[in-house]
Amino acid sequence: MPEDWKKTIEYLGVRFKELSTRTPDTLRGVALLGGAGAKTNHLDAKTRELIALAVAATTRCDGCIAFHSAEAVRLGVSNEEMAEALGVAINLNAGAALVYSAHVLDAMDKLKQA
Repeated sequence: MPEDWKKTIEYLGVRFKELSTRTPDTLRGVALLGGAGAKTNHLDAKTRELIALAVAATTRCDGCIAFHSAEAVRLGVSNEEMAEALGVAINLNAGAALVYSAHVLDAMDKLKQA
């Protein structure tokens, strides 16, 4: 599923600008959240982008992938750093499925007893 990531960024930029004319505080709030980490600076920008990429993959957000990949490229994130961050995301998704499997077992047991 090839994407034109530059077009995705351009398209979303136009749509976000349109949305900001209708609900400016919402977009200001999102921008405030996005800049919060840079203000505390406990993590460096590359680390924040690696986290963003892992979360973008986990939440399946193409727009997030486009914007944060562009920023990661700008910051010089290596393919190896990106792969390690994605490995963590893959592990957490597998881990979540494992944890929720316990919920399924519990639900089945309780429903059989009912």
